[in-house]
Amino acid sequence: MKSIKFILAGILFGIIMSKSEAISWYRIQEMFRFQSFHMYGFMGTAVVLGSLAVFLIKKFKINDYAGKPIMFQDKDRSYPRYIIGGTIFGLGWALTGACPGPMFVNVGYGYLGMIVVILGALLGTYFYGAIKHKLPH
Repeated sequence: MKSIKFILAGILFGIIMSKSEAISWYRIQEMFRFQSFHMYGFMGTAVVLGSLAVFLIKKFKINDYAGKPIMFQDKDRSYPRYIIGGTIFGLGWALTGACPGPMFVNVGYGYLGMIVVILGALLGTYFYGAIKHKLPH
């Protein structure tokens, strides 16, 4: 019963994603073709809210659900890894019309073809984990 709040948060996330049309393939294609501001506004709002949340977590030293302090680790300043990874992520996003959150929302919405996309994402993640030690990080 303790995890019911996470299930409710996931349901709320799915409702927000579908009502804001962030799961729409057409909206995502409009974004990649620079034809609409809709998705940029949506993601910009998420960046601002995420930044505000991180600021408040650091300022008030908020703990996680288990009572442990939330710690933020500095990222390595290895720009090629972010450029290459972001390019691969963006290409996958543009080709499938969905990033990780909307993939699951689309399955819940009844677009069962997204199961193939989810399997591909999981396979890609597994492949990266298998060869990570061989890559120049």
